[in-house]
Amino acid sequence: MTRPMEGPRRAVVIGAGFGGLALAIRLQGAGIATTLLEKRDKPGGRAYVYEDQGFTFDAGPTVITDPTALEEVFEAAGAKLSDYVELLPVAPFYRLCWEDGTVFDYANDQEELDRQIRALNPADVEGYRRFLAYSRDVFREGYEKLGTVPFLHFTDMMKAGPQLARLQAWRSVHSMVASFIKEEHLRQAFSFHSLLVGGNPFATSSIYALIHALERKWGVWFPRGGTGALIQGMVRCFTDIGGRIELSAEVERIELDGERAKGVVLKDGRRFEADLVASNADVVHTYAKLLAGTARGEAHGKSLKKRRFSMSLFVLYFGLKKHQPQLQHHTVLFGARYKPLIAEIFKGGGLPADFSLYLHSPCATDPSLAPEGAGSYYVLAPVPHLGNTPLDWAVEGPRYAEKIFDYLEARYMPGLRENLVTHRIFTPFDFRDELNAHVGSAFSLDPVLTQSAWFRPHNRDDRIGNLYIVGAGTHPGAGVPGVVGSAKATAGLMIADAALLPA
Repeated sequence: MTRPMEGPRRAVVIGAGFGGLALAIRLQGAGIATTLLEKRDKPGGRAYVYEDQGFTFDAGPTVITDPTALEEVFEAAGAKLSDYVELLPVAPFYRLCWEDGTVFDYANDQEELDRQIRALNPADVEGYRRFLAYSRDVFREGYEKLGTVPFLHFTDMMKAGPQLARLQAWRSVHSMVASFIKEEHLRQAFSFHSLLVGGNPFATSSIYALIHALERKWGVWFPRGGTGALIQGMVRCFTDIGGRIELSAEVERIELDGERAKGVVLKDGRRFEADLVASNADVVHTYAKLLAGTARGEAHGKSLKKRRFSMSLFVLYFGLKKHQPQLQHHTVLFGARYKPLIAEIFKGGGLPADFSLYLHSPCATDPSLAPEGAGSYYVLAPVPHLGNTPLDWAVEGPRYAEKIFDYLEARYMPGLRENLVTHRIFTPFDFRDELNAHVGSAFSLDPVLTQSAWFRPHNRDDRIGNLYIVGAGTHPGAGVPGVVGSAKATAGLMIADAALLPA
């Protein structure tokens, strides 16, 4: 059955993650009648929300940086971010903990940072200042100038080449940090950020050192009510200006007419015609599955599968009847190994015996996410993706959860088990099956230099002129600022292309 859409130009966006929502708002705000199709029963994609026994669990992104990028999205709809959601500051940004007892509060306070750095290695105070200057330089060139510019042609890459060379973009994040900072804890403290976008600090381009400057410039934030409240605010903004969202609407295929997309067909048989089609679905899934049977889909899907993909994640959500006030909102728990562990995570071959963890304690900022006096938490461990380590997570998952609970209770969360009310896990199988992520990758393509900018799948397809990509798999990459930036780049192309369509 055909479901025609009103308006002079019609767009369909597949997937209601951050990227899809930000794109849909921009398109609808520009006067393009936009329908957003979401496979799951709630919007959000990786920013899904689980609710159980009074506990609210954000499924994915919890570190909100660059609020100006989000403000721009709402402004494109003639609205204000603050009318839909309240962002609360998080301080310190992160608490970093090591097994030898070292603790470092990564805060946006230069005197406090200097004091902590000096306590570990006085010579690194000046080294950190030089690293910060480098990070700010990369931020200006890589984020402010290029973060929302689509790289459609190799000449675009050539134009950026001199600056990338000047910034030594071929070096890894860790290598660049280590050139300024000597103490090992501090090297880890200022290089782990690339893991937040799925990158190996020892392989990811030093361009990603810009994350440090980005956080220092705008801070780290958390929406009141959780990341899900930000998603709901975006949905309301979209529908307030006439956008249409369909949930439990899994796309079966993108229909082509020659080298033009003409609409999408859902698994339930419904069909949505469109002048422009954008996919916020996993980029391999988009080509290999949604365009299966087409020359472009078969060829590009096969090519994409040969690329390097980011690691996966094991996530454990749990609610405790007593809040643990000793925890900061964001805590990074470094294991005994750093480089060797990361190598095993990215190269695979088995599940490492040890782990490093990210622990989220949102009730430190917003107690409303749990019953009174209780606490909502999640902890994630980077793990190899299924292409590198094809474990049976139905068996391994519950075992791994128990191992993580043991570790947390012994070192950071006394009384965890006796206060445990509810818990659930999300494994590489779930990334593969729930989110259609190729090999269960949590962040799409690995953000090495040879898979960044022009080398990443393009925001507009090279063959199908009205098919577009948004989200972690295209430029600029993963992370909330990255996917929101991709929406700006993709929206610019779509709005310009829509203006050229025949009446």
